[in-house]
Amino acid sequence: MPLSPAGNGRTDVVVVGAGPNGLAAAVTLARAGLEVTVLEGQPTPGGGVRTLPLVTPQVSEAEGLLRDVCAAVPAAAPSSPFFAAFDLPARSLDLIVPEVSYAQPLDGGLAGIAYRDLETTIEGLGPDGARWRTLMGGLVRHYRDVAAIALSDKRSVPAPATTPAGLAAAGAAFGRAVALLSTRAADGWWPDGTGHALVNGVAAHTITRLPSLAAAGTAAYLGALAHSPTGWPLVRGGIGEITRALVTDLEAHGGRVLTDHPVWSGADIPPARAVLLDTHARVAAPLLAEPYRSRVAALPLGASVCKLDYVLSGPVPWSHPEVGRAGTVHVAGTVEQARAAEAEVAAGRHAEQPVLLVSDPAAHDPGREGPSGLRPLWVYAHVPHGSTRDVRAPAEAQLERFAPGFRDVVVDCLVTPAAELSEHNAGYPGGDISGGLITMWHMVVRPTLRVDPYAVAPGVWLCSASTPPGPGVHGMSGFHAARRVLRAFGITGVPSLGPA
Repeated sequence: MPLSPAGNGRTDVVVVGAGPNGLAAAVTLARAGLEVTVLEGQPTPGGGVRTLPLVTPQVSEAEGLLRDVCAAVPAAAPSSPFFAAFDLPARSLDLIVPEVSYAQPLDGGLAGIAYRDLETTIEGLGPDGARWRTLMGGLVRHYRDVAAIALSDKRSVPAPATTPAGLAAAGAAFGRAVALLSTRAADGWWPDGTGHALVNGVAAHTITRLPSLAAAGTAAYLGALAHSPTGWPLVRGGIGEITRALVTDLEAHGGRVLTDHPVWSGADIPPARAVLLDTHARVAAPLLAEPYRSRVAALPLGASVCKLDYVLSGPVPWSHPEVGRAGTVHVAGTVEQARAAEAEVAAGRHAEQPVLLVSDPAAHDPGREGPSGLRPLWVYAHVPHGSTRDVRAPAEAQLERFAPGFRDVVVDCLVTPAAELSEHNAGYPGGDISGGLITMWHMVVRPTLRVDPYAVAPGVWLCSASTPPGPGVHGMSGFHAARRVLRAFGITGVPSLGPA
């Protein structure tokens, strides 16, 4: 029986959590004519997609610096079916697409450089160039269909982004890439090894053991986007501009966001016909009754990050000058060094040379530089789940290794250990920013093995990164869940999501 519309003191839908997935679901449902209220525990909406003032003991708010609290480079957003329909550029968002999508510095002043132009990348990789063409060529030609596969609900054949033939070709290219990158069989495939290190840095986004099926899938998908017209963009003014656009649209269609409204139990959720939970499965579980609670809580926790928000007096002095042109830098060293570091983290130990993800937004967005020339630097350091350790020292050693003189441009650093990330976003228990353990199995069965992974209890849907397609700034977990909620209300079809 379809859910009845609002009445008797009930709203149609309550969404718990104002992250990108929760807001994507809320926008979709509000545009379908439902009454939607979003509850957010923090003072500002956005979850992992927020931009806030960067203030440290040495740098006051008057300097005007901003930090992206969690995500900084929304690589998945432009190719996401939800955000493609929502049309961010048409909503006054300026997506800056660097000519260098990402880079992998190596010892001796060397580096692997992933230019947005595939041919330039191939030429720069020298002996590994032909291998890079073999790996990435088919993926890049069909990048939109590769995105459709990667961002699907893992329960149905995704709608082709181009044609059925294009989807089939994308699937074949994706399968070949995963087969190659998921085992050590590829170790001898690269003549030089720079290309191998370059793609391995993308695989490390999963914060899991390398190589693995899940890491290989991530490398194939994100690698294809890096050479596509969309590239790996940054958002002028900070990633929080995406949240601003979502909230503006929601409010324009009658929805509302209530901040400073944490949800600790079911009693904190107002009466509603449907409830969507945009939070980690482990955080959602206590809100449910048995047997639903145990099912959702079964999703294993993933590894974590220590967040380092640096204030610098100038650009990072990378040994290889092209690294400074990249929107994202993977600081991991050789393939074997990255594998060893990620194995330590997976085993619950801190790596002596941790894998770092780095972004210098002022290199592409001059507005991110303060009036006195100070600038932010965004850094993730991979650490075990629940880590309480400040890993600034080993992280700086890694940065100094590939950028001699880095410490000379450091003015201050705001350190957020993994265990403290949940204070800024309740959806990151113990610093698990991925919504649960990342393995190929757990990417499919998130949060548990069910035909419908979003419906977790009667009238309750989970719509966070703990559901397919998993982590990333794509909004698709929320969109997939919202489509099911629409059917529960007897609403057929999906409303238009465009600005008009």
